[in-house]
Amino acid sequence: QQDYDKVPDAEKIAELLDADPQITHVSMVHSETTSGILNDIQAVAKVVKERGRTFIVDAMSSFGGVEIPVGEWGIDFIVSSANKCIQGVPGFSFIIANKAKLMESKGKARSLSLDLYDQWETMNKDGKWRFTSPTHVVLAFSKALDELHIEGGIEARSKRYYDNNRLLIEKLEKMGVRPYIGGALQGPIITTFFYPDQHKFSFEEMYLYIKERGYAIYPGKVTEADTFRIGNIGEIYREDIEKLCEIMEAFFGQYK
Repeated sequence: QQDYDKVPDAEKIAELLDADPQITHVSMVHSETTSGILNDIQAVAKVVKERGRTFIVDAMSSFGGVEIPVGEWGIDFIVSSANKCIQGVPGFSFIIANKAKLMESKGKARSLSLDLYDQWETMNKDGKWRFTSPTHVVLAFSKALDELHIEGGIEARSKRYYDNNRLLIEKLEKMGVRPYIGGALQGPIITTFFYPDQHKFSFEEMYLYIKERGYAIYPGKVTEADTFRIGNIGEIYREDIEKLCEIMEAFFGQYK
């Protein structure tokens, strides 16, 4: 178990794997949206693959928003979604898999609807989902991929997200609002902030004030601190960050 503001230690994971040969798979979240941390999946992948185990990455919130060399790093299964950094709409998830590992999974699924091998086999046969196809979501996904290409690919989108994140942190720090995660561990996807010192308002009051002016933020999920969260991804640009910060500054000004 690791604290919310720290990343899992690859050396510790190596020790756990060495101590228990019965562990066959390691699963890890890349962008941890409770805290905003971007976990070091490259370092963990290295120790997992050195020990011949299977590595699964939950990249629901990061795929398309940061560069992930899946094959080079030795990720066996990476899971993501049609929305999030792809900027489509929610409705299906997808998996990029090591084909040999996928073939090994045949007949092992404990779920009918989540049988990955059967889904792959069906799509190979007739190009269809096994159940009702989310046609409108697929069309939105295709359009979103076109838009990603037009923007300049993952490199350009990642820069925009990181720029959003840095600008947001810089402006809120001037208002006395500190980020929960500092420095290199902070990912570009979502940012967790502490409330200002001695604040006299509730999250609901802040949320409604901001929402009435065109933006939405998230409540905090870190259990040991009073926090709120702001997403940096999607169709969000510098002018959105500047406008949001103006709204927040006006809100905080009511309580001085």
